[in-house]
Amino acid sequence: MKNQTNSHRAPSAYIQLKVHRPMMLIDFIMEAMDGISRNKAKNILAGNGVTVDKKHVTQYNYELQPGMSVEISKHKRNNELKNPYVKLVYEDRHIVVVEKAVGILSVPAAARQNSVKNVLDEYFASRHFKCTAHSVHRLDRDTSGLMMFAKSIPVQQTLEENWQQLVTDRRYVAVVCGRMENEGGTIASWLKDNKAYVTYSSPTDNGGKYAVTHYHTLDARDEYSLIELKLETGRKNQIRVHMQDMGHPVVGDVKYGNGLNPIKRLGLHAYRLNFYHPVTGERMEFETPFPPLFMKLFPKERASGQL
Repeated sequence: MKNQTNSHRAPSAYIQLKVHRPMMLIDFIMEAMDGISRNKAKNILAGNGVTVDKKHVTQYNYELQPGMSVEISKHKRNNELKNPYVKLVYEDRHIVVVEKAVGILSVPAAARQNSVKNVLDEYFASRHFKCTAHSVHRLDRDTSGLMMFAKSIPVQQTLEENWQQLVTDRRYVAVVCGRMENEGGTIASWLKDNKAYVTYSSPTDNGGKYAVTHYHTLDARDEYSLIELKLETGRKNQIRVHMQDMGHPVVGDVKYGNGLNPIKRLGLHAYRLNFYHPVTGERMEFETPFPPLFMKLFPKERASGQL
C-alpha cells in the first residue's frame, strides 16, 4: 500500500519548528497547529505528515526532547474524500472512521445502490490504494453519525470476533416524542423480525436476540425530549424499537414512530465511538457535535429578568 502522503515534499510544504521542552509529539502538533483536535493530529501522523530530526514518525506518544527539529506537513491532498453524505474523520492503513449523513446506506443492499462502502471504495481507488472497505457495524439509512470500516478482511475479522472487548463506548443522541418520565434507566428485551421485516420486542425469549439499551435524559420538554443512549448490544433497530416500547418513539420514525416529524428527519445520531485499535491496541476516541436541528427543539431558557 502506498503512503497516504508523499514523503518527499518540498520544504515549503512543511511548518518547521524547534522543541523547547519535553512533551509528547501529539501534544506538540496540537499546540503548533493552533489547537487542532487530537483526531486531526493523529490523521497527520498516520499520513506520514510529521518528521522529527528529518525522520518520519507516526507514533503519537513519541517523546520529544528540547533541541529536536519537527516538521509538520501543511499540504492538503487534491484527492481527499469529498462527498455530501460521507465525511472522513480518521484514516490509517488498517481502519477508517467516517461520519455518515442521513439518506445513505451503510452497505449496498443491491447492486449500484449508494452506500458508505461504495463511497469509500471509490475514494481508495482514486488514491490507487489496493484495499476496499469492510463493514463491522451499520447505521440505518436515516440515522447519521460515526462509523468504522476495516481496510482488510483480517482486520474486519479481528473487530467482529472481539467487538465487545475492543469497542468500549458507543453512544447516540435522540429526539423522542413526549416528556421522559425518568432521568435514566435501562431497557432490555428480545428482538425478532417478522416476515415483513418489522422488528418486534418481547419481555420474554421469543427466539430473537437479547438487546440492552441504557438511556439518560438530557432535556425534557412537554412535546419532545433529548436523550443519550448507550448500547450494551447492537441489534437491528434496537434503539427505535426500545423507544417505541417506552411510549417515546424517535421523532421522524416512519416505521416505529407516531407520525411526529418536527425536524424532517429521523431524530437519531451516533455521536460517540470509542475503541481499542484492532492492530496497534491504541485507545481511539471519536465524538461529533449534536446535530443543530436536534438542538433547535431545545432552546436555552432565558435568564430571569432578561428580555
